[in-house]
Amino acid sequence: MKKIKSHSQGKTKRSQKIGLPPGTAMFIGEKKREDVQISIIQYSEDFFNEKNNASLEDCLNFKEKSPITWINISGIHDSKTIESIGKHFKFHSLTIEDIVNTAQRPKTEEYDTYFFIVLKMMTYNRDQKIIETEHLSLIFGEGYVITFQEDEGDVFDFIRERLRSGKNRIKKNQSDYLAYSLIDAVMDNYFLALELLGDDVDQLDQEILSDSKPKHIQQIHGLKRHMLMLRKAVWPLREEVGTLLKSSSSLLHDSTKIFFRDLYDHIIQAIDMIEMHRESVMGMYDIYLSNINFRMNEVMKFLTLISTIFIPLTFIVGVYGMNFENMPELKWDNGYYYIWTAMIISVVGMILYFKKRRWF
Repeated sequence: MKKIKSHSQGKTKRSQKIGLPPGTAMFIGEKKREDVQISIIQYSEDFFNEKNNASLEDCLNFKEKSPITWINISGIHDSKTIESIGKHFKFHSLTIEDIVNTAQRPKTEEYDTYFFIVLKMMTYNRDQKIIETEHLSLIFGEGYVITFQEDEGDVFDFIRERLRSGKNRIKKNQSDYLAYSLIDAVMDNYFLALELLGDDVDQLDQEILSDSKPKHIQQIHGLKRHMLMLRKAVWPLREEVGTLLKSSSSLLHDSTKIFFRDLYDHIIQAIDMIEMHRESVMGMYDIYLSNINFRMNEVMKFLTLISTIFIPLTFIVGVYGMNFENMPELKWDNGYYYIWTAMIISVVGMILYFKKRRWF
């Protein structure tokens, strides 16, 4: 997966759709690749076939050729290709519109012959301290699953390996179980990202407690943005999976709903982790400000004590700096030493007093 760049150059914005009819397939987002890449996997309990770099014609011809067909399409910027696939599988025009809209919120929609699910794939790049995110649409119906991604590369490699290997649970079940496996893979990467972020949160918390620095405020804001991104991706999943669990569609088997209930529990755990980390990050911000204020107060306290010590010295020097003739002390033979003795006694006395009061 490639990270979404922060600049808007070469990016199609949602505002450009103003005035177009509902269901218009117009790509919204940043183009990630030049061409569309299609891969097809067919399988049953005793059969497996895989074809990479497939053509659009291959994709359209593979619908009825095996019990379960998984079609993966990388590159949703080509609206015409997405429309062709959608018309062939009789997808609703609003479904096609949402597939090519990378700004679409995660959701689940139930139609007569298929389920449409929108997700956000996320991985955490710990070296660069960024979250890499990608729009993912998943459609499953009787005997097929179709996934639409922005770019090549995803979190499904281990599922492909399980399909290539011998008999396993995915091969023994229907397309709804494959859809569950794909969503679960996305969810597992949320947990991985949360664990890595949690380690960074703990490390930053220790650094701020020991020695707060200006760079820490930027790191705090970076973690806040990451938590917000994860929250926006994970919170809607609870509603998505809840919709699947409540459905009475024949496309969802009772044996698969058990796994979706387990996935629902995982989503709740992820939400709890996100909220916990968010609280920790907000607490770090308060600790950072408290440390800065405490450090400033210590500096001001030290400067105040130094100024207080020099007040009597300034007074003595000011008095004997006056140009009056009738000042008897000016004619003392040892007056200079007396004044120095008085000033030293004054400084030592004040320091001892401050230490007794624990101001030093």
